[in-house]
Amino acid sequence: MVVCVGENINVMSKTIGPAMKERKAEPIVEMAKHQEKVGIDYLDLNIGPSRKAGQEVMDWIVKLVQGVVNKPMSLDTTNPEAMEAGLKVHKGKALINSVSLQPERLERVLPMAKTYNAHVIGLLWGKEGMPRDANERAAMAVDFIYQANNLGIPTEDIWIDPIVSPVSVEINQVLSCLEFMSMLKDIAPEAKSIVGLSNISNGTPANLRPILNRAYLVMLMKYGLYSAIVDAYDEEILRICRDGLAEIVSMVHRMMDGDEPDPKKLTPKELEYYKSTKVLLGKTLYSHSWLEL
Repeated sequence: MVVCVGENINVMSKTIGPAMKERKAEPIVEMAKHQEKVGIDYLDLNIGPSRKAGQEVMDWIVKLVQGVVNKPMSLDTTNPEAMEAGLKVHKGKALINSVSLQPERLERVLPMAKTYNAHVIGLLWGKEGMPRDANERAAMAVDFIYQANNLGIPTEDIWIDPIVSPVSVEINQVLSCLEFMSMLKDIAPEAKSIVGLSNISNGTPANLRPILNRAYLVMLMKYGLYSAIVDAYDEEILRICRDGLAEIVSMVHRMMDGDEPDPKKLTPKELEYYKSTKVLLGKTLYSHSWLEL
């Protein structure tokens, strides 16, 4: 089982963004109820930087959504004042999404996890930006956990985000993320893990993005992925998170161990995962036509 964080209440959405700006409840309530209905575990409330009215927007949306669904929220904003406004009114244990290793985020937002008894996502983004490989991710994870523990935040409340990056840009980062995930339980057994799944398919044609998202989810699950930020309208992703598609999951994990299935014996669905896994392992060069090769 993978804990699902629904990504759909997002300021970048063509319907949700204007609704936030104009304080229109209906589209947001509808989206929240759908996510609860399909079994999403946390609802991400992404209001973006929201510099002008961040505190008011976050206060309003947390109250609105928690008034119609019985789920915890993932509060998602780069505005520290807005983050605190949401934490103040959130019922139960919220999830802070997220705190990077950049000094200003650590100093201003990390202590809020202790003050408001919240879970916190440790985003492995440092002073110099993106980690280059699995070892840099490991060093950043240890650093983040150390600093959080010093503030009295227990390791079990920390969710490490290794940063998923697009396969269309660079395969080495895709592989480094997987390698780090294979190390995390040894580095910090009590810490949780979380990924922004749709990042893997950025730059890919819209109709093909879900296929890469699903395949990478299955690959990450081999290493005990705890949580993923997902599209609540992708029924197949939700099935995988609930331990569905067991035969396909098994095939992908065997491929990661070096097994090579005979593509001629695979069903069309298995072939999708087979070809996508080959791309995500760097054994097939990414192109927009990877499924046709």
